[in-house]
Amino acid sequence: MNLQGRNLLKMKDFSGEEIRSLIDLAIRLKREKREGIDQSAELFGKNIALIFEKTSTRTRCAFEVAAADLGMHTTYLDPSGSQIGKKESIKDTARVLGRMFDGIEYRGFGQEIVEELAKYAGVPVWNGLTDESHPTQMIADMMTIKERLGELEGRKFVFMGDGSFNMGNSLMVTCAKLGMHYVLCSHPNCFPSRELVDYSKKICEASGGSVTLTSDVEAGCRDADVIYTDVWVSMGEPFEIWEQRICDLLPYQVNAKAMSYARDTCLFMHCLPAFHDLGTGLGRQIYEKFGLSQMEVTDEVFESPASVVFEEAENRMHSIKAIMYATMPR
Repeated sequence: MNLQGRNLLKMKDFSGEEIRSLIDLAIRLKREKREGIDQSAELFGKNIALIFEKTSTRTRCAFEVAAADLGMHTTYLDPSGSQIGKKESIKDTARVLGRMFDGIEYRGFGQEIVEELAKYAGVPVWNGLTDESHPTQMIADMMTIKERLGELEGRKFVFMGDGSFNMGNSLMVTCAKLGMHYVLCSHPNCFPSRELVDYSKKICEASGGSVTLTSDVEAGCRDADVIYTDVWVSMGEPFEIWEQRICDLLPYQVNAKAMSYARDTCLFMHCLPAFHDLGTGLGRQIYEKFGLSQMEVTDEVFESPASVVFEEAENRMHSIKAIMYATMPR
C-alpha cells in the first residue's frame, strides 16, 4: 500500500487497511533487522528533525535508532533548542524546517501544533505524542498483540484508567478500525467525549468491532485478550491533580484480581513509564503523600508472564521505522 508523502497525525486519518499494512511492515522490518539485513539503501542520506517539547526515553530512542537503521540523519530539538511557538510561529517554523529536512517528528502538547506543522511543512510530519493523540504508539501496540496472539480482529481489548486522554482516545479509535472489541473500564469522570465515542461506534458498524464503557471491573475484564493501562496523570499536569485522579481510578488498578477475570492467554500492556513500585522519584513522592507504593498496575502483574511491556517498548522502534519507511517520499 502506497503511503508515501502521508502524515501520521492521528488514527482517524488512516483506514483499517492502512493501519494493518503498517503493522505488517513493522513485523517484516523487525525480522529483517534480526536477520542482519541492511535496511539503509532506499532512505540513505535523508534528514529528519525531531522536535521534543515533551521529553521521552522511548520515543526519542526509537526515532533515532530507526532512522540510523534506514540510513538517515537526525537533528534533535528539545524545548531549549527551538524557537517554535515562542520567537517564531508554528507556520514559519514548518516552512523553514520543511526546506531543510525530509521529515519532521513532533512530540508536545496541543494537537493543533502538529496539525499546523503538517499543513505548512511540505514533508511528512509524524505525531510522537500530543495531549489528544499518540498514533505511533498504536502501531507498536497492535504489532505486539499480533505477534503474540495472531489476528487482531475480534479480540477483546480492555483499557483500565483514564480514557479521556491521548492513549484512551487513540486506542478506542484504533480498535474500532481494526474490528476489535474495545472496553473502557473506568470511573465515569474519565470517559472520553461523546463525539469520539459516537465516531468510534460508527466505524464499528463497518469493521465488526464494538465500543463499551463500563465501571464494572469484573464485567469489563471478563474474557479479555488484552488488559492495558497507563499512568493516571498525563505528562505535564500539575501534581495537585493526583488526589482526585487517585480517588477516581484506584478501583481500576490492574492487579491479580482484575487479571483473573481475563482469558488465560491475556496480555498485560503498558506504554511506559509505569508506577508499579518505588523505583522512581515521582513514585516515592506519591507514596509519601498518599501511602501508595503501586499505582495503575501492581508489581505482581507488571513482572508476571502475562506482561509484554518490554516487547511493546522494543516495538516502538520497529513500528516507527515502518512509519518512516512507508511515508517518506523516494
